[in-house]
Amino acid sequence: MSEQEIIQNIVNGDSSKFRGLVEKYQPMVFRTVMGFVHSKEDAEDLTQDVFISIYQSLNRFQGDSEFSTWLYRIAVNTSINYVNKQNRRNLFQQVGDFFQNINSNENFEKNPEELTIEKEREHHIKKAIDSLSEKQRTAFVLSKYDNLSQKEIANIMNISEGAVEQHLQRAKKNLQQNLASLVGK
Repeated sequence: MSEQEIIQNIVNGDSSKFRGLVEKYQPMVFRTVMGFVHSKEDAEDLTQDVFISIYQSLNRFQGDSEFSTWLYRIAVNTSINYVNKQNRRNLFQQVGDFFQNINSNENFEKNPEELTIEKEREHHIKKAIDSLSEKQRTAFVLSKYDNLSQKEIANIMNISEGAVEQHLQRAKKNLQQNLASLVGK
């Protein structure tokens, strides 16, 4: 059964087929969302939100593009909306998250100095990615986290391949400038 037929069956009321779409695309959506939010818990929640949104709006999918392209657009837009809301998050929550991550089980093998250096490096990288413009960040995440081609990214972002190339080059340049202090340049 083709993906279009599966979608049509779901729209016609056979919701059991939706599980197959979730299983097929969940890793892709999670990677994409993770590239924006940098938190496993938030990415898991947002991934679920994306699939709820997909299920609720599946009847609007026209098939003009690949289903995966439509799904990526929803994942990217959901992620961007979330990040924009989170930018207004209060300082106490950020501090709490920091201490929760430091005290997680995965960190027992490392000494406090290594943990601090690693957390600081992660913080700088996340901050550098977050400082990119929305289009640069979207192109970068889809390219580096999901290994999509420029053509696929162009379809998802609804821009030309040349524009994708420009966004990727600018993102790379901005990241290099923002992270230069980490590598001693």
